[in-house]
Amino acid sequence: MKKEIISMDGNTAASYVAYAFSEVAAIYPITPSSPMGELADAWAAQGRKNIFGQTVDVIEMQSEGGASGAVHGALSAGALTTTFTASQGLMLMLPNMHKIAGEMLPTVFHVAARSLACQSLSIFGDHSDVMSARNTGFGLVAAGSIQEIMDLAVISHLATLKSKVPFLNFFDGFRSSHEIQKIEAIPYDVMAELLEMEYVEDFRNRAMRPDKPVLKVGAQNPDVYFQCRETVNKYYLVTPQIVQEYMDKFADKIGRRYNLFDYVGVPDAEKIIVSMGTSTETIEETVNYLNKKGEKVGAIKVRLYRPFSAKAFVSAIPDTVKKIAVLDRTKEPGSLGEPLYLDVAVALSEKNIKVIGGRYGLSSKEFTPTMVKAVYDHLDGKCTHGFTVGITDDVTGTSVEPVEEIDAEQEGIIRCKFWGYGSDGTVGANKNSIKIIGNNTDLYVQGYFEYDSKKSGGVTISHLRFGKNKIQSQYLLNNVDFVALHKSSYIGRFDILKGITKRGTFLLNSNWKAEEVFENLTEDMQKIIIDKHIKVYNIDALKIAQEVGLGERINTVMQVAFFKISGVLPEEKAIRLIKDYIKKTFEKKGKEVVEMNWRAVDRAVSAIEEVPIPTELVGIKSASIPKLIPDNANEFTKNVIEPIMHLKGNEIPVSNLPYDGQIPTGTSRLEKRGVAPQVPKWIPENCTQCNQCSFICPHSAIRAKQIDQKDLEDAPDGFVTLKSNTKNNRDLRYRVQVYIEDCVGCGNCANVCPAKEKALVMVPLEHARADGETEKAVFFDSLPDNVLDGIKKETVKGSQFLVPYFEFSGACAGCGETPYVILATRLFGDRMIIANATGCSSIYGGTFPTVPYCKNKQGVGPTWANSLFEDNAEYGLGMRLAIDAN
Repeated sequence: MKKEIISMDGNTAASYVAYAFSEVAAIYPITPSSPMGELADAWAAQGRKNIFGQTVDVIEMQSEGGASGAVHGALSAGALTTTFTASQGLMLMLPNMHKIAGEMLPTVFHVAARSLACQSLSIFGDHSDVMSARNTGFGLVAAGSIQEIMDLAVISHLATLKSKVPFLNFFDGFRSSHEIQKIEAIPYDVMAELLEMEYVEDFRNRAMRPDKPVLKVGAQNPDVYFQCRETVNKYYLVTPQIVQEYMDKFADKIGRRYNLFDYVGVPDAEKIIVSMGTSTETIEETVNYLNKKGEKVGAIKVRLYRPFSAKAFVSAIPDTVKKIAVLDRTKEPGSLGEPLYLDVAVALSEKNIKVIGGRYGLSSKEFTPTMVKAVYDHLDGKCTHGFTVGITDDVTGTSVEPVEEIDAEQEGIIRCKFWGYGSDGTVGANKNSIKIIGNNTDLYVQGYFEYDSKKSGGVTISHLRFGKNKIQSQYLLNNVDFVALHKSSYIGRFDILKGITKRGTFLLNSNWKAEEVFENLTEDMQKIIIDKHIKVYNIDALKIAQEVGLGERINTVMQVAFFKISGVLPEEKAIRLIKDYIKKTFEKKGKEVVEMNWRAVDRAVSAIEEVPIPTELVGIKSASIPKLIPDNANEFTKNVIEPIMHLKGNEIPVSNLPYDGQIPTGTSRLEKRGVAPQVPKWIPENCTQCNQCSFICPHSAIRAKQIDQKDLEDAPDGFVTLKSNTKNNRDLRYRVQVYIEDCVGCGNCANVCPAKEKALVMVPLEHARADGETEKAVFFDSLPDNVLDGIKKETVKGSQFLVPYFEFSGACAGCGETPYVILATRLFGDRMIIANATGCSSIYGGTFPTVPYCKNKQGVGPTWANSLFEDNAEYGLGMRLAIDAN
């Protein structure tokens, strides 16, 4: 078999296989599974053929419930059908899944496993959703890496046909759905050779058709329902054997061997961990590390979770094992243990082995080798059941605390971290970098991309690894050889150089000259650079991007700088490959876009400057840790908001967090992110006082007020006002104020300004700071609100004199939704109860812990909540009924 080595993410791997084996795909998007359906749809549009020589019929439905209904119908009519989903989407599919399994219809659902909405929604990964499907009758297959996602998807599609049992092929949302690795792709002709057509024909022969009419039972009575449920037992009993059969055939054909339960570790281990999903890769990496140190540990990787074969499981465990810790990536409040633990406990009920269960990794919480070792240490120590690892539970005392920090990564691994800004192109460029290196060297590669919940404009951190051996490190970088900072405003706010190794490299994007860089770093950064002999480079990527026409998209410039400095590839080869990928990526957008990026490449090569490093600390010119929280802040703000603002939320103990999801409003104003390279500057003499700038601003970052002259006595220098042009009796003044630290630089206000000579122009943020705009905004806030003399609030102009109850959200720069939200709150915010649907508006409007809905100076404002995507109208109706009842 000819090997096809390619770098791809988990969603692509799953969709690649699903497309091969399917005739129909009924889809509906939900994060993080959406790319699977999007890829299938794109391939169908391009005319790609499946292994039967057909183009897949892809249809997008109105909801996940609709998608699963369409799958059920297509299967009933004899078409091999698939779908893709996650989280609440899977919950909407459960009713149909019971029917599909009850009718013994072979199919594979591909699931990027994700948290369910409990005290809050979370788009990140754990097994809460798939564990809610374990009683549907679907087989459950778990993959731990990108290669496994592809391989086990093939095995699932083969096994479902012979067993007649439908399968759910799952993998961890984001951690593996969006991670990129170099894998061996299986050609479609090889998949076709593995497929046994007799089982396809058997499936089609059971299809509904008029020339062979049947009736699928609509209802049964108590006399036979029970018996009919038991008719399927014989099929489920042999399904594990069928799955193993195809695992063996796969190994004979492809060369990679799997078992229902794979043991890793020394043959005489006394303590082992049982788990499934990406955790198994990290556990295996740690097992190898610990055994080299003389320990006797092992682990079981669960491949087939349903149907659970107790016989196969027991046979995989070494006879020497005395203690087992079972790790579940879900929580079932009130149960005696989580699902995998309960199955293991039953399977081993007749064995003299101590079995305990614990929880880890909910909502993509980190799970590192240090935590794995903590679990093994717990088996040697208290060995209590119901433990947690990776958090500090100071309420019920479940947490296992690590005793020792370990680094289990392979020797010689190259680790690179890139701090970016959502929408600056950093993540996209790093995905291309991974593919360039993976597809053009012998190195194994891994790319994982960390986001916050801002839509665009939030913090992104790209974690890249390159190594000579298979990379099993399914966790963020703790030690790093190369750090790139694409946003200089992060200096002082985040611990940028944390974990950088001795003689590592630091690349900075800033508008400082090379000799100015060091004095603009914090004292801690200076000390690390000097003590660890870090090489520092600077480039003004924004200047280059703007000069070649790319605006604020600095990704191409920074990508070139990375390859030039890192030396991962020879410079000439790297530049050629970067240009090839630029053409491939942007060709659809036109020749001009391609050539702009090529010019950026050529400019970047010669623009990188090495920063001179003194032998001792120097005076700090501008950088310091920003004071974000006032001294009189409440406990929630100090204990929760502040650490999260500095990306230290993982350190917050259970006792500091709300038990029911309720949090205070009006907290987004604490962030003061300062992320806009350019902000609007008000030119009073050109202003027509139309207030359109305030009306269109998506973030309430530019506002207008009418001001009584007597209130201006303590105004700061440069606080210019105009005579208000409304017909009022108080000789009111007028001012437009920009909140420069909260602005995201979209430029909507400057664009909409109708003045012949613009009353708003975009200037660098540093200039606005030097002009004292931050202090002016504080004074502006203190002035009386809602001064409407001479104007009606129902007008565009008048509405903007009302205080907004929605400010500084995480919405994208230039968002078209939020101006409407802001306007609604200006008019009705002091009496609003909001039932919000799930989507963009719930993420930028209600993401923990800082929220844009706020209060007036009397403490009154909107109260907001969110139920589910599909029921906000009913949810709101219930609220209204409660109000009426009270």
